[in-house]
Amino acid sequence: LFFSPNKPCDLSTCRSREQFFIKFLWENVKLPLKSATMAKFDLTAKNCQYLDRHLTFPLLEFLLQKKIFDQTSLLKFILETVSKTNMVDYKHDIRERLAMDKVNPEELAQGRANVLATLKELQAEVAPLMKCMEELKNPDSTKDSKSVINALQQTLDYDIILSAQKLAKYLYECGNYNDSLSYLYVCMLVMEPNDKNYLGVLWGKLAVEILTLNWQTALEDLTRLRDFIENYNFTSIQVLQQRAWLIHWSVLVFYNHGKGRDLIIDMFLYKPQYLNAIQTMCPHILRYLATAVIINRGRRNALKDLIKVIQQESYTYRDPITEFLEHLYVNFDFEGARKKLHECQTVIVNDFFIIGCLTEFVENARLMIFETFCRIHQCITIGMLAEKLNMKPDEAECWIVNLIRNARLDAKIDSKLGHVVMGTQPLSPYQQLVEKIDSLSVRSEALTLLVERKHKAKTQEAGEGHWKYY
Repeated sequence: LFFSPNKPCDLSTCRSREQFFIKFLWENVKLPLKSATMAKFDLTAKNCQYLDRHLTFPLLEFLLQKKIFDQTSLLKFILETVSKTNMVDYKHDIRERLAMDKVNPEELAQGRANVLATLKELQAEVAPLMKCMEELKNPDSTKDSKSVINALQQTLDYDIILSAQKLAKYLYECGNYNDSLSYLYVCMLVMEPNDKNYLGVLWGKLAVEILTLNWQTALEDLTRLRDFIENYNFTSIQVLQQRAWLIHWSVLVFYNHGKGRDLIIDMFLYKPQYLNAIQTMCPHILRYLATAVIINRGRRNALKDLIKVIQQESYTYRDPITEFLEHLYVNFDFEGARKKLHECQTVIVNDFFIIGCLTEFVENARLMIFETFCRIHQCITIGMLAEKLNMKPDEAECWIVNLIRNARLDAKIDSKLGHVVMGTQPLSPYQQLVEKIDSLSVRSEALTLLVERKHKAKTQEAGEGHWKYY
């Protein structure tokens, strides 16, 4: 799909893929009773409709390991999906796991031979391009990279560049992501940004970087693609579709990059165009935004804004993570928050995107319950506190001791009475100022971008009107 940017993110295709997936998971799958709750909150069907089919394979294999759904039905869906690619070995592996007829060795060899034959034909078409690229790799060459790129643009036929893109796509469909990356890089160097195929190359390169786990480069490609989408002349529906796809791909990057916890909040919560896309197209992304805010202690100032969004969208999407925040900060229902925290652990363990955050999530969620509870009560029994935190009294006492020891809590423990006596915890003026500045900085940037876009649109309309007059 992303190597054909003339048909960007066709919603009818997305919906048909989701319906096909849901048909397997809900109509044909017999859910074990013990997995019914986990299946209720599973977002794989919704996430897959916004991902390239190669990006869905890790999610589906993850579901197989969790055994939430019927294994046979899931394997049939994977087989249906992989059959649309050139991954011959993976296809036959799935057939063996389904205990279908044994694969004929001749049939397997013939399938590989057909793929290799097509691959050689495509490689022959791009031979002149690769010959020119050898000059760029040659350490003895006197030409710099810019001069080589200019020479490529001037001497090579445009059809060769298209053949390179076609070869990159074919290698990608074979699962040979590293070789595909080489040709995509060449296409990015030679193609002009206004080329109709340039967007497809950007999507393809981002997909390859994600699949090869190059998170730093993936983040750079994500930023480049986001800037391109915002400046390209899309229609309103097209740009909304592109943003929705980019949001889902970015979750994979943000939850695997060191700076992702801040970047996901800045992009999803404080960039109005992306928050609007989430509210319009994919409110289930609020699960990942809420998780990022909970595990990021340095962005507690984002809680107020996040809770407003969660309340606005509660009629379209709810899950234990969003409900945990509602119970705690809107209703001040500590018993409800405690129950939801238990459900949150089940949800996170079975979510491919955020399973790595389980320990941090539980620790920070307990801290949020504790801090909120302490704002209301000055003296708390350890037994009551342990109950609110889903912990044993001994564990709760050790946990509080560690908080005091790490200077994150102004409190004292009376071991004889089993009480925690809270001290005053005023927020320093400096910290208040820092939080205000951070919030204003992000909002100012978003406002500046909005003004620039409106000014650009107004200028274009004025220009069109001027030429019509003449």
